[in-house]
Amino acid sequence: MTDPIGGIRACVFDAYGTLLDVTAAARHCRADLGDSADALAAVWRAKQLEYTWVRTLMGAYADFWQVTGEALDYALDLHGRTDPALRAKLMELYFRLDAFPDAGPALEALRGRGLRTAILSNGSPPMLAGAVDSAKLRPLLDHVLSVDPLRLYKPHPSVYQLACDRLDLKPAEILFVSSNGWDAAGAGAFGFKVAWLNRAGSPPDRLPAEPTITITGLADLPALLGA
Repeated sequence: MTDPIGGIRACVFDAYGTLLDVTAAARHCRADLGDSADALAAVWRAKQLEYTWVRTLMGAYADFWQVTGEALDYALDLHGRTDPALRAKLMELYFRLDAFPDAGPALEALRGRGLRTAILSNGSPPMLAGAVDSAKLRPLLDHVLSVDPLRLYKPHPSVYQLACDRLDLKPAEILFVSSNGWDAAGAGAFGFKVAWLNRAGSPPDRLPAEPTITITGLADLPALLGA
């Protein structure tokens, strides 16, 4: 195990893909989607992220609920599906995404050792509230922070500054945890210490900032922080 990361006073987590399983909505609709469920989920997620980046660059912000719906419309169209009831079901399930099995125990262990915990997410406040409550993570978090007040998406530096402002901490006192390589790079460039949660065993992104540490599961975090 790598030596513990020192000086950390709070762990800030990305939500979607890190604590919450973004494939859960399509998986729970597998009976409706059939063999296209996994492919549709992948396109939905890819377009969801792409639209956040493009909208930020364009100065054309729309909240994450709208972006998620537009990305789903693209994915459904790509797969030749025009069922309004199925669309509504998939969107509703985004309020009730499953937490990864290691999310709750890791948060509990970190808080048990005196570390503050928070989410910093692209998600709109209602989406985050629904998913966090459904996944029973609310009691394990000090803050659930949305980009919505900024009208910008990650990896804009202002988003990461939001965590510093709310927690009243310096960047080097925060460990940011994300399963998204681009998000880990953005957080590292901002000045956070970063744990890239590489669940899929992907190669590292070729971006300007590298993570402080790479982990394969959230269960690794307490030991890294001496917790």
